[in-house]
Amino acid sequence: MNWPLLSVVIPTYRREGVLRDTLKSVLQQDYPHFEVIVVDQTAAHEPETQALLEQLAAAGKITLFTVSWASLPAARNYAIERSKGEIVVFIDDDVDLPPGFLQAHARNYEQRPEVGAVAGRVFDRMKLAESDGLVIEELPPQAMDPGIAWYHIDLVHTVKPQPVLTARGCNMSFRRELFDRFGLRFDERFHGSAVREESDFCLHIRQTGLIIWYDPAAHLVHLGEETGGCHDISTRSLSYQLNFYHNHFLMALKNLTPLEVVRMGIKLFDCHVLGNPPCNKDSSLLKIVSRSVFYLLGLLYACFTLLTTLGRQGRIYAS
Repeated sequence: MNWPLLSVVIPTYRREGVLRDTLKSVLQQDYPHFEVIVVDQTAAHEPETQALLEQLAAAGKITLFTVSWASLPAARNYAIERSKGEIVVFIDDDVDLPPGFLQAHARNYEQRPEVGAVAGRVFDRMKLAESDGLVIEELPPQAMDPGIAWYHIDLVHTVKPQPVLTARGCNMSFRRELFDRFGLRFDERFHGSAVREESDFCLHIRQTGLIIWYDPAAHLVHLGEETGGCHDISTRSLSYQLNFYHNHFLMALKNLTPLEVVRMGIKLFDCHVLGNPPCNKDSSLLKIVSRSVFYLLGLLYACFTLLTTLGRQGRIYAS
């Protein structure tokens, strides 16, 4: 098999030991043809981490870019425009890769020319001990409905390869054709945790005629560190709550039909505001009222974002 060149992109922000472990995991891959690009958004690292980054860069094992801002979608774009690979693989800075991870991604592109993106399986470390034995063969039809898919796509328990609507940002790859021929980029207006930025990008792939293919063989463990990362990990923070709803509505208003926006908004309210399954949130009146306020503010904020950034095509940071 003529293995294509892969660009493995790792955006990182305020990560130390877990970033070092992630880099070790990537560099141990036995794939014959890949580069590693690290986009570092950290103002100051611990000496051990900084020394490792500089050592790996000097040895040509990674290409290191240091930027002065912190934005996950902008870091992805920055790497896209500096990468060389025929396939661009995005992983987080807190993951553990099994042997053969890169081969699993690359194989899909060689075997299936209609594939424009590969969504890998993600095992969340904090949930591994809570495995309930659930096994999904075929995702339900709702998982391909952009109005409600986000509550039916399970890329943890699904064991059969199949088309999907989106990928998880910590384990996804794309043909360069999407960037060069179709000009797709990640929208840098997704703030905070950048939740739904990858879903927004994946929805644009529908316009190209290519598909997103889920391959459970391309799996990794997401460590889910509670410190660092390109977001505020505390779901109790005001900014997190506001950006969470802002990003959902931004994705919907950009990509969905009016009816799909309404259906998405209803499901978002039912799950994340009222706390019904699968969210299972605190259903006390005070919590519901508080979340309702952020829900409304998030909708207004998304409308404001769209109105004030017309013509910028989602680009905010320097490329």
